[in-house]
Amino acid sequence: MRFILSFTLPSYISGFYLPGVAPLQYLDGESVELKVNKLVSAKTQIPYGYYTLPYCVPVGGLKPSSESMGAILLGDDVENTDYVLRTKHDESCKLLCAKKLNEADKDLLRRRIEQEYQISMMVDNLPGATRYVKKQRDTGNESYTYMNGFPVGSMKNGRFYIHNHLHIKISYHDNAEKFFGSRIVGVEIEPHSITHTKGEDGTIKCSDGFNDGMQAPFDLFLDGSDEIQFTYDVEWDKSDIEWASRWDNYLKAGYMGGQVHWFSILNSLMIVLFLTAMVAMILLRTLHRDIAKYNQVATSEDIQEETGWKLVHGDVFRRPNYSTFLSMCLGTGIQLLAMSSIVITFAAVGFVTPTKRGGLLQTMLVLISFMGILGGYTSARIYKFFKGEHWKKVTLGTALLFPGLFFSIFFVLNLGIWAKGSSGAVPFMTLFALLVLWFGISVPLVFLGAYFGFRRDAIEVPVRVNAIPREIPQQPWFVQPMFSSLVGGVLPFGAVFTELFFILSSIWQHQMYYLFGFLVLVLIILIVTSAEISIAFTYFQLASEDYRWWWRSFAASGCSAIYVFLYSCLYFQTRLQIEAFVGIMLYFGYTTIISICFFLLTGTVGMLSTFYFAKTIYGSVKID
Repeated sequence: MRFILSFTLPSYISGFYLPGVAPLQYLDGESVELKVNKLVSAKTQIPYGYYTLPYCVPVGGLKPSSESMGAILLGDDVENTDYVLRTKHDESCKLLCAKKLNEADKDLLRRRIEQEYQISMMVDNLPGATRYVKKQRDTGNESYTYMNGFPVGSMKNGRFYIHNHLHIKISYHDNAEKFFGSRIVGVEIEPHSITHTKGEDGTIKCSDGFNDGMQAPFDLFLDGSDEIQFTYDVEWDKSDIEWASRWDNYLKAGYMGGQVHWFSILNSLMIVLFLTAMVAMILLRTLHRDIAKYNQVATSEDIQEETGWKLVHGDVFRRPNYSTFLSMCLGTGIQLLAMSSIVITFAAVGFVTPTKRGGLLQTMLVLISFMGILGGYTSARIYKFFKGEHWKKVTLGTALLFPGLFFSIFFVLNLGIWAKGSSGAVPFMTLFALLVLWFGISVPLVFLGAYFGFRRDAIEVPVRVNAIPREIPQQPWFVQPMFSSLVGGVLPFGAVFTELFFILSSIWQHQMYYLFGFLVLVLIILIVTSAEISIAFTYFQLASEDYRWWWRSFAASGCSAIYVFLYSCLYFQTRLQIEAFVGIMLYFGYTTIISICFFLLTGTVGMLSTFYFAKTIYGSVKID
């Protein structure tokens, strides 16, 4: 049980340090840098740079941080500020700058407030969180939840109020016996909308008992002010929280309820047990009886009575239609499966962490490029088994077809973001780096894998393929391709739909996903479910003397991607309020990519498992 908990609870996996994420100690009075990230909104899904709004630009100029490829692709735009933070030194009503606003500035602020844009700030790579108080109706007890960032401003009764004062509370932990200095373990930011006054000496004073900008009443009316003073407080608070646990408040925020995940896992396990029992019944009862009977010395009367899956032994491994395209799909599917398995496992044990901005995405891109060797090898092995002659075509298709489709969709979406002047637009050099990964690493490795695949002997099967195809009898309605595929796709989708909700919330509502231990279990359940549903449906199809199982076994599990896409549409309709056309285009563009990847991954698992199943059962009977 402790092994499972070590995969699922962050308090266990964060108890050790990884290279590059070791804690920093700050001496008393030492300067601590506060940085700003992009402005984000769940209503538009279009990020913007912090300084696109009329905020206080640093006196020494902007100094953008060097970010990884993954962070750039996510639109992170980390920049410096003039906020002065000194370790254990409190500040009160410190003036950052006074900013005069013209009508264009006010219009821009109104739009950003109306679109519910959030400001992201960071201290020691820890996001500034806003704490919200929740009161339980039945007991009256208070609980707290944390959300990353804080709103640009608030709107009430048609009036706009800008948050011009920040109360920055920094929690620190010190332990003289283990280390010198202090470690930052928490950053809370309370935004306020206040009207400043000037004292007799000309200094700026913050109004007493200033109001919380997120709760009425409000102070600073945007349209009634031509000049805004931006001020801040700094409060240092000693904490017993250790550095290894400082992310716990962020990870507990949002909808990440452990009980819901365990319920989903148990529900999925019930599906797996049901399918396992079905496959076991087929293998241990039906097949075992059939094979035992078939291996006996048959009389002429016995031969006449033989029906079902054994009668199509001469056609079961016949080359399917569009075998070249099927080989490409299998190669890309194996590439995606290998990448997903490695990334999720690394994330579960802590080698890849969401606390490292863009690290997860960058790892995915690098791994899928190197997994090209498995993709090329798989497509070559399958295509050689089909006795195909156009090996260059299938290798090029594996290397270029689906990656080219995904890159084309991504490029069109990037043009839309670029047209909006968003910080999320990927610069040319990053696009060039993606092309280098694709054509410099992935494509050569696909060809290398295909070379090894074609060099090996063809896969052997226990039966020969007849020269003349067997006539297929009229099939009942419930084994028709469309119906069986749609029914088969329900169960793999049922194994993942709960976790899919949290992943969509992480992507589109800017919540942090961290329960990768659950995701490992879900991936295993998905693989087992996809394999077993394809095997079961293929057996029923072969029992009906229909040997065209190749594409059907792929579609039986792969059609779960249809339900993934439909569920994403339902999520868009019920959970999101995206109004901008570009934001809608982004959502459905990336959802399409995810659905295609899911189709290839699950379909590949289903078909290869069924192929092994067919080899096993037909290798257990005597064929004259």
